[in-house]
Amino acid sequence: MLKTTTKDRVKTDVERVYGGAGYMTKELLITPEQCGEHCRMFSRITLKPNCEIGHHEHHDEAEVYYILSGKGMYEEDGQAIDVEAGDVTYCGDGHGHGLKNTGDEEIVMAALILKK
Repeated sequence: MLKTTTKDRVKTDVERVYGGAGYMTKELLITPEQCGEHCRMFSRITLKPNCEIGHHEHHDEAEVYYILSGKGMYEEDGQAIDVEAGDVTYCGDGHGHGLKNTGDEEIVMAALILKK
């Protein structure tokens, strides 16, 4: 069994993610070695107000966002929808997406990338 706490996990601030404004904080929930062959990433992502993850595409993989808190505008293949705490988005293989924090508080979400 492996248990990690917030103080144990690696956190990284990444600026202008895929050309988006501001920065995100990425906290690896499990290491790349623990992900195995079908998972590329499982992380907690934090976006401050007006920060965003720019539009990017996924090839031979899919990405899931589970919004834990906050609200924003999720865009997939040019179509935008509002998202808030409790919402789950799925961007499949061959599609592109992005997310902007349009609220007054941080967006905190779990992000999971699954490989084919």
